[in-house]
Amino acid sequence: MLLDFSEKTVLITGGSRGIGKACAMLFASLNADVIITYNKNLDDAERTITQLPHRGNHALYQLDQSKPKCVQRFFDKFLDHYPQLDVLVNNAGIYLEHKIEEIEFDEWQHTWQDTINTNLNGVANLCYFASRQMMHQGGGKIINISSRGAFRGEPNHPAYAASKAGLNAMSQSLAVSLAPSNISVHIIAPGFVETDMTASILNADEGEEIKKQSPFNRVAATDEVARLAAVYASEGFEFTSGGIIDINGASYLRT
Repeated sequence: MLLDFSEKTVLITGGSRGIGKACAMLFASLNADVIITYNKNLDDAERTITQLPHRGNHALYQLDQSKPKCVQRFFDKFLDHYPQLDVLVNNAGIYLEHKIEEIEFDEWQHTWQDTINTNLNGVANLCYFASRQMMHQGGGKIINISSRGAFRGEPNHPAYAASKAGLNAMSQSLAVSLAPSNISVHIIAPGFVETDMTASILNADEGEEIKKQSPFNRVAATDEVARLAAVYASEGFEFTSGGIIDINGASYLRT
């Protein structure tokens, strides 16, 4: 199967590093016009844009997706320059530790609000504007990056697990409502992935134990997630809409 995204526009949130960067690099190598968003790390975003293969109409935008008005303004600017959106990869998210036995209530509340606003509400708003454009143009693909934590729980990051569980339910609801408009919604649920966000954990003493959770004795590489996103984004995979695919190296099995 030869993947080719020529004349396709792919929007990747959190595309400056980690899974998002791997997706940006892969889609660009497959001839897509790639747009990435970043929140605070402008240096990484600019570096990623300059590294993208294929001299397409690539771009980067600053976006704080936790704020609804920012999402709306972003899409107004985006659609001024790109009249078509073929693929949205919702990758951006935050992973904040908040141990219930240690944290003060004010910080507990703040962490929950930030996490849900970014990982769930922000993604919902991105899906809203993207799907409205995709309805207008006759179809498209939405790929939402979830997590193994939505199923097995995250005792030190409960808001993160809750946000991803909500993301799964939202994505499946949208898969049903958007199918008549030829829009498919796909969910990828990785376990631990070797990224900047997880580096402090994987490089600590617990890192070896995390790797041993998988019989492969490692965590996923960002490229492995990116390749799956590219497959789902290609033509011929519309009937996988609403499905949740695990990519955790058999570290957590569910039926």
